[in-house]
Amino acid sequence: MEKMKARVIAYYLPQFHPIPENDEVWGKGFTEWTNVAKAKPLFRGHYQPRIPADLGFYDLRLPEVREQQAEMAREAGVEGFCYWHYWFGNGKMLLERPFEEVLASGKPDFPFCLCWANHSWTTKTWQKGHGSNSRTMIAEQLYPGEEDDVSHFNYCLAAFKDPRYITVEGKPLFGVFEPYLHPSVERFMATWRRLAEENGLKGIYFYGITKATSTVHIEPDGSFSRQLPDLKSSADVYRNVLSRGFDGLNSTGQPRAEMLYGNMYLNLINKTLHKYLPILPAQRYDYAKLIKNFFAPEDSWDNIFPSVYPQWDRSPRVGNDEGLYVNATPENFEKHMRDALRVVEKKDFDHRIIFLRSWNEWAEGNYVEPDLKYGHGFLDAIRNVVVE
Repeated sequence: MEKMKARVIAYYLPQFHPIPENDEVWGKGFTEWTNVAKAKPLFRGHYQPRIPADLGFYDLRLPEVREQQAEMAREAGVEGFCYWHYWFGNGKMLLERPFEEVLASGKPDFPFCLCWANHSWTTKTWQKGHGSNSRTMIAEQLYPGEEDDVSHFNYCLAAFKDPRYITVEGKPLFGVFEPYLHPSVERFMATWRRLAEENGLKGIYFYGITKATSTVHIEPDGSFSRQLPDLKSSADVYRNVLSRGFDGLNSTGQPRAEMLYGNMYLNLINKTLHKYLPILPAQRYDYAKLIKNFFAPEDSWDNIFPSVYPQWDRSPRVGNDEGLYVNATPENFEKHMRDALRVVEKKDFDHRIIFLRSWNEWAEGNYVEPDLKYGHGFLDAIRNVVVE
């Protein structure tokens, strides 16, 4: 058994199979691959479309695909997958089939955990548009109350009891994508912790996802106020989220790094202009330069788990509306991984977690699975850094 220098947990998108809700809005057979395959380069040298290599344009309803993914991840030194989990309230779920099959079959024999993607699905979620149809609701995120919290827990309990489930401090690890959006997140976590102990678990280790810098501050009464982002310290942002009762945080340094890439105010102005002027060319960031500012000083806190981004290019979904990374090569990603390892290496191993964002977000140009251009390069980069 190989020894790892850190616990790399990879976010895993299950949107690689058709579902009725997507068929109704986008047309029959829509999956993540629909946007990936029709992507076009926006400028000379722009790497689009991105074509998968070893696994092809796979369908996650096939157990053989899931087995191959797990084998690749294991060989690269990835500890496990963190499946995006869509619970909209009142038992409404989407994209649950791949994980349910993994759970029921016991295969692949590869660790996993869940992160609740607690946001509404609109047509903007998977494709940005500027017409009147750009905000059609597909599934609204609701928070019906404590009874729904209990139903939600009972649905997840079989996963928590599975020996493959990833733990921290002996507790199942569970993420909340939008900790600010849940109006009663303290009650939700207290209910789950009580139910966990009643069901023979040590508790639940809750982490929230937060940007390393934010323009939002939560006041003591629960209201929000706006603030200028602090690019020198993330302490206030992290404490602000932790104060709601989370055990830890998964920090994302992407917005902070982009602001430090040039002039913060020009960056904010450019992002605002792109929302209203779609004819503007896409903002480009040199990945090699950007990663130098990806981690905040507070990412070294024991209960902060930083994120690494192998690549970033959402143009298959949003065209030129957002910034994208150029020069995002396996060699530069390996440097990014080494920086992340330095951030976490002094922590107790249980907390030496690096979240990989992501395993297979192909339409965000944010994946490590093999493609025709780089092959296994991104997987090799992880292995070179984390495997002893």
